[in-house]
Amino acid sequence: MSAAPTLSPESFKTLLKKLHATPSDFTADDVSLAMEHLLHDPPTPTPEQIGAFLSALKLTGVELLPSTLATAADALLKRAIIPRVDSDVHAVRADMVGTGGDGHNVFNVSTTAAIVAAGAGLRVLKHGNYAATSSSGSADLLLSLGCALAQKSVELPANLPFQFLLASTYHPALAGLGPLRKQLPFRTLFNLLGPLANPVRPTHMVLGVAAPKLGPLFAQALVEQRHGRVHRALVVCGEEGLDEISCAGPSRIWTVDGETGTVTESVVTPEDFGLSRYSLDTVRGHSPSANAEVLKELLRPNYTSPDREVPIDLVPVRAFVCMNASALLVVAGLAKDWKDGVRLALESITSGKAWDAIDAFRAGSIEAMDLQSPAPK
Repeated sequence: MSAAPTLSPESFKTLLKKLHATPSDFTADDVSLAMEHLLHDPPTPTPEQIGAFLSALKLTGVELLPSTLATAADALLKRAIIPRVDSDVHAVRADMVGTGGDGHNVFNVSTTAAIVAAGAGLRVLKHGNYAATSSSGSADLLLSLGCALAQKSVELPANLPFQFLLASTYHPALAGLGPLRKQLPFRTLFNLLGPLANPVRPTHMVLGVAAPKLGPLFAQALVEQRHGRVHRALVVCGEEGLDEISCAGPSRIWTVDGETGTVTESVVTPEDFGLSRYSLDTVRGHSPSANAEVLKELLRPNYTSPDREVPIDLVPVRAFVCMNASALLVVAGLAKDWKDGVRLALESITSGKAWDAIDAFRAGSIEAMDLQSPAPK
């Protein structure tokens, strides 16, 4: 057995020199060793070295290699807090997540679609965080709905069809890099890893990317991941550079078969789902509280908001949500095709089961927070 590598600024300098001088020779093993340095508590490189390394990854394009994405995500997962999932080990665990960074600032469609899919009978364990580039991230929306997110659960009960894992809570190894990352004026490798680093390791997922060139890269990264490989996934990108399936026009899809390692590319349109097209202007996002009111009007039976900040036509939003919920239901095997997925999504909404799913999570998250709070003296 070989000795563990020495972690020091001097040993990291060797990695940094190789990345700068011969980036084409920077291997997955080099990425793994670099992550050992970066995720150490505290990080072993100096702040200047970390900034130089993250910059070099971006400028050389090494950060977008599938092997880099897969290796870095696996390194992060090895240090994550991994909750026990209370279910059959062969049961479906689904996620719907995106890279962000598309600049379109649309309504929280992936979070809402995940809730709708949960209402349709799918177990969804969504991994997400606060907004980085939009006005409302998944965590911001759920907080506005009254959910408690700060606690970490060591076990995820099977009686909640929708659950949310806050990335910053389950990945404490990233805390040491936070202050430095905030000083950098660009998105780094770590902004790309979230969709690949759900600590429950979903068996089925829809992963949105903000540019078509990222589609095959993330699809291949899913194939190459070793820390809990996905069974089946759809990597999606709207033709506008949207990290969702677009309600406005065509979207490209890369279907990943984790069992065989194959990736196939296709194109879908709203018409394939049996839906009309709607401009992205009709599904713009707003503040977390405004988006929460839209979600309640969409999902909660007989609810009319008394104080919604931004008037919005629910018809385009419903179509947008149903398309993306359908994709998750199809990839997980609950729907036989896109139109059947839309049918199940609409039933989830009109029956109130989608609202029941988010309301059960809200109540459960508050109960878990109360149990973890110290008793008053």
